[in-house]
Amino acid sequence: MMKNKIHDINTLAKILKKKRENGNKIVLCHGVFDLVHFGHIAHFKRSKSFGDILVVTITVDKFVNKGPNRPYFSQDLRKFFLSNIDLIDYVSEVNSPSAIEAIRKLKPNFYSKGKEYENLNKDITNKIISEISELKKHNGKIVYTDDITFSSSKILNDLEVLLSPQQLKEVRNIKKNENYDTLLKKFEELKKLKVLVIGELILDKYTLCEPLGKSGKDPIMMFKKDESKMIMGGSGAIANNLSNFCKEIKLISYVGKNMNSKKFVQKNLDKKIKKEFLYINGPTIQKEKFIDKNSGSKVIGFYNFDDSFIDNRNQNKLKNLLKINLKKYDLVIVANYGHGLINDEIATLISNKAKFLVVNSQINAANILHHSLNMFKKATCTIINEGELRHEMRDRHTDIELLIRKFSKSINSSYIVITRGSDGSKLFDTKKNKFINSAAYASKIIDKIGTGDTLMAIFAIFLKSTKNPELSLFISSLAASHNVQKMGNSLKISPNLILKTLQHLI
Repeated sequence: MMKNKIHDINTLAKILKKKRENGNKIVLCHGVFDLVHFGHIAHFKRSKSFGDILVVTITVDKFVNKGPNRPYFSQDLRKFFLSNIDLIDYVSEVNSPSAIEAIRKLKPNFYSKGKEYENLNKDITNKIISEISELKKHNGKIVYTDDITFSSSKILNDLEVLLSPQQLKEVRNIKKNENYDTLLKKFEELKKLKVLVIGELILDKYTLCEPLGKSGKDPIMMFKKDESKMIMGGSGAIANNLSNFCKEIKLISYVGKNMNSKKFVQKNLDKKIKKEFLYINGPTIQKEKFIDKNSGSKVIGFYNFDDSFIDNRNQNKLKNLLKINLKKYDLVIVANYGHGLINDEIATLISNKAKFLVVNSQINAANILHHSLNMFKKATCTIINEGELRHEMRDRHTDIELLIRKFSKSINSSYIVITRGSDGSKLFDTKKNKFINSAAYASKIIDKIGTGDTLMAIFAIFLKSTKNPELSLFISSLAASHNVQKMGNSLKISPNLILKTLQHLI
């Protein structure tokens, strides 16, 4: 009878402690092991030769960053498959993006990686360096196996089983002109950019709750409140994401009088961001969503804000700030949520003074009766959601491309990008009279909040730097796919996050 090889990490730690006390040397291999092939078997065989007991840990599904629809096999199937390989003595999973937890708890004598990981300069995530540091704390040693190597990602890509026809078409088009090294250089070029972000800060509060049932006295549902988490949103999230990519980021926004909100903003904006705040009498915008703890579904939401236009004193201060700053920056990004920061006069000033302007004017539940998407009559690029476009044009049924052409006549934009949820996004190059499509790349959707802002931010800097709208839309769609798989803007988008995806796709 085959022994049970699969254990949770804490149980396995106790088992291995006894094994070490009996003089056994523990060897650890860690990875995704999504498609186990000959290269893996050779790696396992050589790894086991360094000690007595071979342990293999895998990264759980939610932390696998290898592109769309990965992992191909679920964590349970991957563990089951590995447990049936005779060379392997124990299998477990790690609920984190690296092997650090496994190393800390299992304390292996040897941590075995393939030869391709030996050059630490090529480790864009810096995971190996952190893992080696943890290993040294327990007197462990890293070893490298020098066997025939294969790439699971390459095999799956060659089989063309991971991507939809639209995704496959896009990746092929990108690969005609780019490889990983040329893309890496383009990411390096982004560091030269100076970006000005203008728009309302939004504090997104997520409160977990459990339904208790109908009230005994009133015809309403009752819920039990659980823990809450505040996440930086709006223009603050845009600035935070861009701070990882560019030389200089400046944010112009407003904050309310509440001291706790001020402290949260100061603490949760990246220290590298330059800040110019207007101070208003009302609150900093807060949007609270109540989330069913069991299903993850949103139950209800509440807004706390004063969306009347900022007073004359702050309007004059904002005008002066814009006159001083607009010409200093290579790129200006405006996130106009319609909560009182930007009026027609301010929009005209920005349109006339910005060198390279990317705008997102958003319609939401609070501004739907009075907000317009075409306040900015002159922009390099205007980015809006399909639903917002149809509301603006009062048209539910017309073909989207015809509607975009019609909308383009009311604004002076070189590019118009329409985000379409699970249908991806569509770009209209008004000068070339050409449409470019990009698929959606997220394999699962947790929360759409902030996804359009992420796409806008990454698209803007790549368009400014590369002048290549097709590549810019592709890379920004990949960035958005990471955002939509997390709650709100809880994930800070970084170059390494996108590069890791590109490494496996390209």
